[in-house]
Amino acid sequence: MIAVKVTYEIELEPGERLELPASLVESIGPGRWLITVEQATQQRPAPLRDHSAFLSSYVPEDEGLYDAGPAR
Repeated sequence: MIAVKVTYEIELEPGERLELPASLVESIGPGRWLITVEQATQQRPAPLRDHSAFLSSYVPEDEGLYDAGPAR
């Protein structure tokens, strides 16, 4: 058996009700299920991939460093 974890992040406006996608409801069949609903933090988590360190590491002395490489 393969364990599958699915996470949906939603935002409800005042007066809106939670409706689960039909595809999710239809995919739940016999067996044991653990369904968790928790309030998300106001601040979104940082993206998994962040290239800022690479961009910050470039210095003027690096100019021309890769000029000998083949053109794409």
